[in-house]
Amino acid sequence: MDQDFSVIGVVEGDHVTVTVTGEVDMATADAMFDAALPGTAAATVDLRAVTFFDSAAIHALIRIAEHYQDALVVLPSSRVLRVLEISGLGDQPWLKQDAADAGE
Repeated sequence: MDQDFSVIGVVEGDHVTVTVTGEVDMATADAMFDAALPGTAAATVDLRAVTFFDSAAIHALIRIAEHYQDALVVLPSSRVLRVLEISGLGDQPWLKQDAADAGE
């Protein structure tokens, strides 16, 4: 696992905020997914400190989005946003693109 990777999920009421840093890849994507699903009704996934995001990370994020549907907010770094745009996911309603501009 990437030594710079970390994921922290904080539950407040029926909402979880997941903050991810470092590289999200095949070795770490499941940890991001698991942190995002503690049994809450809504989630915010903060990816503004993510430096690498591969296909395994995309798959985990899609699974999170399928679980929460309209109750998900994703705050991407500019790198994550670029990967999601290339993947055809740049227009998802849960993706808050202005967060990428503010975070870097």
